[in-house]
Amino acid sequence: MKRVLAALLALPLVGMALSAPTAQADPDDFLIVLATRIPRTTPVAVTGLNTVPVTVEVDAKYTYPDAGPDTTLFVFLKLFSGSGTQDLISMPLKRYAGTTANGSWRGVVNVPSTGNGKFRLTHVQEGAYRSGTGDMIDPTPVSDGPVLTVIGTNQPRISYRVIPNPVPFGQPYSIRWSVINKQTGKAYGTKLKVWLPVDNGCVEQFGGPVAYTDTQGYVTKTYAADTGDWAKCLQIPNYPAPSDGLAAAINRPGIVSATPSRASAPVGSIVPVEGKVGGAPQGCAVNLQRLYGKTAWRTVSSATVRQSGRFTVTAQPAYRGDLYYRVSFPACYNYLAGLSKMFTIKGL
Repeated sequence: MKRVLAALLALPLVGMALSAPTAQADPDDFLIVLATRIPRTTPVAVTGLNTVPVTVEVDAKYTYPDAGPDTTLFVFLKLFSGSGTQDLISMPLKRYAGTTANGSWRGVVNVPSTGNGKFRLTHVQEGAYRSGTGDMIDPTPVSDGPVLTVIGTNQPRISYRVIPNPVPFGQPYSIRWSVINKQTGKAYGTKLKVWLPVDNGCVEQFGGPVAYTDTQGYVTKTYAADTGDWAKCLQIPNYPAPSDGLAAAINRPGIVSATPSRASAPVGSIVPVEGKVGGAPQGCAVNLQRLYGKTAWRTVSSATVRQSGRFTVTAQPAYRGDLYYRVSFPACYNYLAGLSKMFTIKGL
């Protein structure tokens, strides 16, 4: 299986990186949340690629036997109203009063313009946020947590163009990324700091590599040939996770070859046709088509591509004389449609 399924790539990444917890792990029996606060009571106005730090506080008891005095907490804020594209997660909260077993913690949420709407503090967890690490402990839910209102303006819009398109197998390629002001449809007019990671860096281990756009919002990166099936993305830097991001889907050509096991066969007999699709798009369909008349191609047999990229379809000569066939590969995942060369099987 490929490291990343390219069909899933052309999606905003923030929802993958920052999502409210779900009940999949075990509850943290050592963490009891006593109270949560957001001292700020007025809306937070954020524009462009800026962020605004907003203080959050938690009173809690953390009684894990090996917990030290520097134990941190972090909080989740879930969007419940508005057009924001993500939930919010805080930086590590440090204890400022009491003890780890019964104390008070304080820290900030770095609020981006993409967090436009109303958020409620819904969960608290021990440690620091690490996307994709598969924590085995669920965050502790908070009942009727405080609400934060965010007014986000001049939010970014990310797009890209892959060069060339489609990308041939075994060749490097480039992606020209663009970051502009979604509200105005124009560039921000300054060089913008972005992250351009590949593979796991698109959903975890955030922080780079760093690149800068030009003043029109463009930045071009060349990628090695062997990264074609990996995730590639642009992210807007923020901590503990990017405030926005988009992954690029790399189109591949539909390259199909097919050869009949026999050049001739008795009428009505079965003739296996072996073939291969470049790039091995496992599970995609292929269709053996026969020419009817001078222009009408009709499907007479179908199969799916195996893990090796190979497939087998079957022809069955319907009459004596030359019959014309081809294999059609419909567009599938990030693979474009393709056709094999036409071949003949003579009915005897």
